Amino acid sequence: MLYKNSDLPAALQQRLGLSCHLRAASIISMSVVLLASLLLSSHSNAGDSEAYDELLPYYYAAARIGDEEIVDEFIAAGLPIDIKDDKGYTALMIATYNGRKSIVQSLINKGADVCAEDKRGNTSLMAAIFKGEFRIAKLLLTTDCAPDHQNKAGQTAVMYATLFGRSELRQVLIERGANLSLEDNSGNSAISLQANQ
Repeated sequence: MLYKNSDLPAALQQRLGLSCHLRAASIISMSVVLLASLLLSSHSNAGDSEAYDELLPYYYAAARIGDEEIVDEFIAAGLPIDIKDDKGYTALMIATYNGRKSIVQSLINKGADVCAEDKRGNTSLMAAIFKGEFRIAKLLLTTDCAPDHQNKAGQTAVMYATLFGRSELRQVLIERGANLSLEDNSGNSAISLQANQ
């Protein structure tokens, strides 16, 4: 978890769905955007991590719960779309993992790096396959990411699809040219994983 509910102002807790009321939501939306604009405009260096560190929990929370308005407003205020947290997660990865297809589509349309890796080398596609988010996985498969990308354990998306029984996605990956013979760091391939099921 990127933050504790008790660490957030009560009004922001309401906006994030913890006790949502429409009037509070619009006030919070404006407050978060104002905060983002002030912090980002006071730091001219795009790499200034202090300003971004203060905003990341709110940005990621919006991606997690599917609040496209807030995500869009953070990006419009200058927060880098692909900024990563301490685990290397981007908003696209978090939205994918939480099944927020509209956020995923919006972030892709705004130029998010679909091929970005977290610190373990996993991509948004791998997250979608792991979580069984078929619609999101199919959307991510329309991009230009390499079908044989290997994470730090040597695993590929087709290995994930095989291991987690996502046969439809496995077939799409094969059609895109996924190599079933690639081996991970433990010597497993998509072929051997399929044979062991």
